[in-house]
Amino acid sequence: MSKTQKAIFAGTVLLIYPTDYNFPNEIQASMDNQTLYHKLFLIRCFEETVLDNFPKGVFPGTTHTYIGQEANAVGVLSHISPDDIVFSNHRGHGHFLAYGGDPHLLFAELMGKASGVCGGRGGSQHLHWKNFYSNGIQGGIVPIATGMALAEKRKGSGAIGIAFLGDGTLGEGVIYEAFNLASKWKAPILYVLENNRIAQTTPIDMSLAGSITARFSAFEIPYCELDTSDVLVISPTAKKWMDYVRDTESPAALILHTYRFAPHSKGDDTRPADYLAQIRAQFDPIQIHGARLNPDERMTIENMVRDQIQNAFMDALNDPLPKVATT
Repeated sequence: MSKTQKAIFAGTVLLIYPTDYNFPNEIQASMDNQTLYHKLFLIRCFEETVLDNFPKGVFPGTTHTYIGQEANAVGVLSHISPDDIVFSNHRGHGHFLAYGGDPHLLFAELMGKASGVCGGRGGSQHLHWKNFYSNGIQGGIVPIATGMALAEKRKGSGAIGIAFLGDGTLGEGVIYEAFNLASKWKAPILYVLENNRIAQTTPIDMSLAGSITARFSAFEIPYCELDTSDVLVISPTAKKWMDYVRDTESPAALILHTYRFAPHSKGDDTRPADYLAQIRAQFDPIQIHGARLNPDERMTIENMVRDQIQNAFMDALNDPLPKVATT
């Protein structure tokens, strides 16, 4: 551990604080419980609709859903500024929706329709809308996002980068080149590492040597580690670290230990059914946060979201395909 850092343990939270930065003692979530639940349930309902309809041939190619990890995207992206750059990965639908993306445009993109986010050309994994980008290449986003964050610093825009990567990406060497340059050149970027504990079908304890935190401390990138599915824990913590990145114009990492409830892609889950039932019962961000609402307001939100997602799906289904030039 660098002499410029100190460790603070707080239950399931491990914070590595830079000693020369004064974090505020308390930051509240930036949204009320109803708004947060709406965003969480919107992602869940969208992804369940994708999985339900994929076997019908509605969506070409492949898709990787975000079911179980919703609190990460909502908690982090509740605090972005309009000019901030968000870089996602192959499991990016939840990030896109938490960023403010339209479910209709996302459904249409997954269907290859002309009305899609990228005109039907990017599909599930390759999106661009406003300052949101995603890329299906493992680790490929990290140097790109780091360079874009550094460019914003050179321009003096005040914007920061937020890059989502998974535990499976830790086997890619290019990310460590990016971490090194981010640290040396002080790129204002928050690396959000979502450790869902399994890379496709391989559990992390069979594939990852050493610790995740050491991969950041080796480059003197300060980090915070959370093991929770509670959006009200993730949201204020993310705000603290985004403020740190913005104020110091330097990198940091937010490590989120999480759970993926659905298959890696569209139907290749090899985990035991009793394990899946257990993690759903204990770590479902929808149930954790939904319990804070009274039953009537929760039902109202869920019905509103179901109608929104159903209408978005049907609209996308009826949208035209892109025109293909033959000459």
